[in-house]
Amino acid sequence: MIRIEDRLYDHANFEETSARLAEQAGLHNHEGGRYAVCFTETADWLSVFFAIRKAGASVLPIHPGTPYPAARKLAIGAGCDRLFYNSLTAEVLDAPARGSPKGQLLQMSSGTTGAPKCVARSWDEIDAEIESYVRTFREPEDMTPVVACPATHSYGLICGILVALKRGQTPVIVNTANPKYLLKVLRETERPLLYSSPAILQTLARLMPEGEQIHAAMTSGTLLPDVWFTAIRAKSRFLFQQYGCSESGCIAINPDVTAAGDMGFVLPHLSAGTGGSADEPGEIVVTGMDCNAIHTRDLGYRRADGMLVFISRLDDMINVSGLNVYPKDVEDAVMTMPAVTDAVAFRKSDRFAGERVALLFSAAEAVAPQSVREWCSRNLASHQLPMEILQIDTIPRQGNGKISRRDVAARHAAGEFATSVAGAAS
Repeated sequence: MIRIEDRLYDHANFEETSARLAEQAGLHNHEGGRYAVCFTETADWLSVFFAIRKAGASVLPIHPGTPYPAARKLAIGAGCDRLFYNSLTAEVLDAPARGSPKGQLLQMSSGTTGAPKCVARSWDEIDAEIESYVRTFREPEDMTPVVACPATHSYGLICGILVALKRGQTPVIVNTANPKYLLKVLRETERPLLYSSPAILQTLARLMPEGEQIHAAMTSGTLLPDVWFTAIRAKSRFLFQQYGCSESGCIAINPDVTAAGDMGFVLPHLSAGTGGSADEPGEIVVTGMDCNAIHTRDLGYRRADGMLVFISRLDDMINVSGLNVYPKDVEDAVMTMPAVTDAVAFRKSDRFAGERVALLFSAAEAVAPQSVREWCSRNLASHQLPMEILQIDTIPRQGNGKISRRDVAARHAAGEFATSVAGAAS
């Protein structure tokens, strides 16, 4: 069974609906089909998803808020030959054939370090991930999964919904547009385990009164700023963290998070190689069932106890006169400053040092850039100091809570933030 908002859908409901949809859409007559699906209603999306998977076809989930032209472009880019856009009448697309003898889950990568690309994983790979996840991560077995993230994203779809169904649990799917409603659902749910983004968790931590805690929370998608981590950890009786990428799915899970960078222990169906210590980190390279190496472009290391520790995206690292600057170090320092609520540090070209640090931040009040720079000078090394500091209303985050520093840098270079609250610091 699946509960969506306040309505309960049993297995028979989805079975009947999926069978009807398969017949109506002609899924069984389109062997090896590659379908893009975008529905506003979660129940409609899941019914179509289950029907496509049962038919052994391939599906590209598209976020329900995606406008039609963008959805069509994504579908064609992923090589889909059919698009269901809020209708059970499929639009036939003129896309290059990318048929597969086996059905696949198609996903567009987040694009945090470049243009999004289509990642295809077979249903066998998805099943192996779910089996490994359930067998290894035992702590939530008596908890109720509350999925407050897109059901079209692998985090919500696989780890939130499909894992819950594998365990015989009833997942609760909640729209995150109203954090107060989400908090109400958590209070009414027995031993809830909240699957959500860091931004939502941080919002809930601010809303919850003194002394109240979420029973359990799972964070994923991006490294929590230290200030956020401290607040979320204090408001969660149990705090879990998982780490993964589009190509491999979930890689590691931490069943008891005590530090933001501790991603977890690698799931047994995968292996991961990386650096051996904080002083000698290396790229995290994952090997899956097909023995192909997946280069994550993440920098980290493994502790002696097996914990996988994340340091930074390799593409986000800033080289200032030969010295490496990790953006999170700058952001954490800035976010300890009173009134500052969020921050992003990114790379900017410099004719003398090659690269320098630039900073955007948001705050509850106007804060002079020079004050931020003085604060940084007391908490950071000289090569870490931002050369340009701008205050803006809201830090641009993606739907999953991630920040694309590449995108922020491009928008900054285009002058998009030139009219921000604060000016540049020399």
